[in-house]
Amino acid sequence: MPATPLDTVVQYSGESPQHTIIWLHGLGADGHDFAPIVPELQLPASLPIKFVFPHAPVRPITLNAGMSMRGWYDLKSLELDRSNQDPEGVQTSSNQIQQLIAAELEQGIPAENIILAGFSQGGAIALHSGLTGPVKLAGIMGLSTYLPLPPEKFSSLQANYTDIPIFLGHGEFDDVVHIKYAEMSRDALTQAGFAPEWHTYRVAHGVTPEEIRDLSAWIQRVFQA
Repeated sequence: MPATPLDTVVQYSGESPQHTIIWLHGLGADGHDFAPIVPELQLPASLPIKFVFPHAPVRPITLNAGMSMRGWYDLKSLELDRSNQDPEGVQTSSNQIQQLIAAELEQGIPAENIILAGFSQGGAIALHSGLTGPVKLAGIMGLSTYLPLPPEKFSSLQANYTDIPIFLGHGEFDDVVHIKYAEMSRDALTQAGFAPEWHTYRVAHGVTPEEIRDLSAWIQRVFQA
């Protein structure tokens, strides 16, 4: 049974873009959450980009006393070990993200011109989808996030995907996704043969102007490579 298509917010940094960034929000937010970041990135007119911000489905979240909110998968605890993960939810959301990628491919945007990005729970899905999907993307941006499933889930793709540029940024004072989980994910990726670019910022669970500048530089470097 095909995954239910996601509703999206779409913005453009310029006319006639040939590059796309699909950007996933965090738990409890929606696709509008990161839309204001587009002008803040101050991307050059010579690199117009289409930004796709999908809305996660509404689902019961155990951590939220079972109440429903937008989320990419169920979350039982902020202790983000394997026992607290929702592999079925992760895979369902990953399938929905693959639909968005396929839609861009159908519109003539090649996979090497697509970046998958996400914040917090959205970043977890971005990492999982980008590392396990059927096409190799231009890059993956994971902000204040972690790997939602153990690295062996994408080990079969290592030979083809290990040179994908990966940006990992995390707040030193994050009290939602503790930085130790990001460090564990960074180390797991490195041990699996990837080369994530690691950045830390003096912030809690959020994004700083410095990180936005770093993201802009990274996006331009990846897309203009």
